[in-house]
Amino acid sequence: MFKYLLLKTIHDLSEVDIVDRSKYDMSFKYFLHMTPEEPVIEPSSLTKFRKLRLKDVNLLDLLINKTVEIAIEKEIIKSKSIIVDATHTKARYNQMTTPKEILMDRSKKLRKAIYQIVESMKNKFPVKNTTDVLEDEIAYCQELIGVIEKEETLIEYPKVKKLLNLLKETVTDDIEHLQSSEDKDAKVGHKTADSSFFGYKTHIAINEERIITAATVTAGEKMTESN
Repeated sequence: MFKYLLLKTIHDLSEVDIVDRSKYDMSFKYFLHMTPEEPVIEPSSLTKFRKLRLKDVNLLDLLINKTVEIAIEKEIIKSKSIIVDATHTKARYNQMTTPKEILMDRSKKLRKAIYQIVESMKNKFPVKNTTDVLEDEIAYCQELIGVIEKEETLIEYPKVKKLLNLLKETVTDDIEHLQSSEDKDAKVGHKTADSSFFGYKTHIAINEERIITAATVTAGEKMTESN
């Protein structure tokens, strides 16, 4: 399941399309350790895994431990010194511009793909959102999706179908995150004496081969401990 999500991130596809491509793309089959005739999973299973199952495990520790295990097995790690540092991560859903910009970018690419096929669709599309409010951008995208889905011939074009599925998935995700309200764990932290950010700190331990050997995420105001 994690490998499916990694492919989804690399290729910027919806879960529906990443599973569909896994049916015939032999490079995907090879990466997923599947035989050519082996059936793929249901897209809904991948969605459920991403939204629910990943919350049940400490994924960060799991991935770091596996990485270090492979590095030791391949004799990549030879040094004994560890460097400790921290990176800043802004709280995603208190910074609404990023989700809005993603929606704008994906709806723009979808419209552009459609104009290359039927330019007259411009006359059917809703008026673009002009506010900075994420909810307004979501409403615009929902209306846009509704118009496109009525064009049965148009949505059979592979490029249109791919971009439409990705936009639909993004809208659904943003609605769910908005319903989760504010991020109560994020705190105000300081990069320097006169600059601040709202979010988290990821404290990491890294060796001379630049392999992360440990990491933990704290509120933004926490200091990194060297011990």
